Amino acid sequence: MIVLPLRREIRAAIRLLALMLVCAAPGGALAQGTGLTFSGLDAVRGAPIELRADRLSVDTDAGETILTGNAVLGQGDMRLAAPEIRIYYTPGSDGSIQRLEASGGVTLVTAAEAAEAREAVYEIVAGTVSMRGSVILTQGRNVLSGDMLDVNLRSGTGQMQGNVRSIIQTSP
Repeated sequence: MIVLPLRREIRAAIRLLALMLVCAAPGGALAQGTGLTFSGLDAVRGAPIELRADRLSVDTDAGETILTGNAVLGQGDMRLAAPEIRIYYTPGSDGSIQRLEASGGVTLVTAAEAAEAREAVYEIVAGTVSMRGSVILTQGRNVLSGDMLDVNLRSGTGQMQGNVRSIIQTSP
């Protein structure tokens, strides 16, 4: 599977279309197969990690790797793309990643979901994902948007906050 970052104009058009559809959606629609989770993230644990960027900076003493410029981190079916991705790990350990921070316009894609935001933090040990700034979450045909999204991968719970809008498809 190849995931290409969307051009800024296409993302803007998608956001506008999503907003128009939210305003036209009938009230009382039931969520079918929608949840504020990233089920695909927990499923990729243990798979090899692929890193791509224009520049890579590694500080093993601090336990930090920084990818800048067209940065993409892939693992299994998951792709995280942003202008900058910071990877934190415990110095002197087996190299296990503890935390990922992406900023500058983030796209996160799994086999089942896709999300966009200005920034994202993935706390791997805690199993949490926090996305901030114009968040758009797409699950199948359903779309949720808001200012902030917090997901607990372990419990399968999540919360969208701030200017929340949704497009929830119902069965015909």
